[in-house]
Amino acid sequence: MCLALPAEVVALAEAGDMATVALAGVRKEISVALLEEVAIGDFVLVHVGYALHKVSPEEAERTLQLMEEAGVLEEQLEEIGA
Repeated sequence: MCLALPAEVVALAEAGDMATVALAGVRKEISVALLEEVAIGDFVLVHVGYALHKVSPEEAERTLQLMEEAGVLEEQLEEIGA
């Protein structure tokens, strides 16, 4: 199962629609082409390498907490870190 995970944008590529996001020590390059504006420090929902939607830091934290309580967060982190 692959769920959308909230992650923080930590870097933006100079050219193109790419960004680096971080979540629990995992960094991943993703496409931000589906969003109009993205800045370093924004939280985005990431699914299969694409940022789908921006979320607030509070919503990101709440989502991650619920995923951890449901026992799916670690599995998802392993999938994106692979």
